[in-house]
Amino acid sequence: MYFLHSDGRANSRAGDGSLSLSEPHDEPHDRFEFSPDKPVPTTGGDLCCYPSKLTPGPFDQAALEDREDILVYATEPMPAPLEVTGNVRLELWASTSAPDTDFTAKLVRVQTCGRALNLTDGILRASFRLGLEGGASVTPNEPQQYTIDLGSTSVVLDEGERIGLEISSSNYPRFDLNRAAANATQHVFHDGTRPSRLMLPVVQ
Repeated sequence: MYFLHSDGRANSRAGDGSLSLSEPHDEPHDRFEFSPDKPVPTTGGDLCCYPSKLTPGPFDQAALEDREDILVYATEPMPAPLEVTGNVRLELWASTSAPDTDFTAKLVRVQTCGRALNLTDGILRASFRLGLEGGASVTPNEPQQYTIDLGSTSVVLDEGERIGLEISSSNYPRFDLNRAAANATQHVFHDGTRPSRLMLPVVQ
């Protein structure tokens, strides 16, 4: 597993977000502003429909990672090739100022040239964090643990490449917008008591 880290400024690829095997201790949390009127646009991915408008597959996400409403975390360059095969999930500690919201996660492969190719992604609506029946009330600004299923992937990262993770609150139109949610301030925690972590199926 890889733990999320930052000094409180993981916004965009120019931020200070990182992923490592070391557990977090006392670290400031990250924050971004979500607006349903300005959703993060879908760029590639596991898409089933309307290929003329939404082309599936891997695409460079670097331009998206310039957005301040995307938190970006990445490992150091891999010292040797690394195989990742299986289901990926994110155990995220977060809070929202809204009565309901979505949290999205995207796993990317950061190549040595700087391209960030999407591998797999997922979404979780806060009120459905306990199951598909929904109905789990959301207390604004109260930290909760959210488990986001990113689906499965199989990839071998080359020496020098990095594992990247993007966190936001939209990936539209791949995932429908939460129209019930207004503008929201989102907080992501990664400290000793709330260790957000990426569960990655590494093949030894």
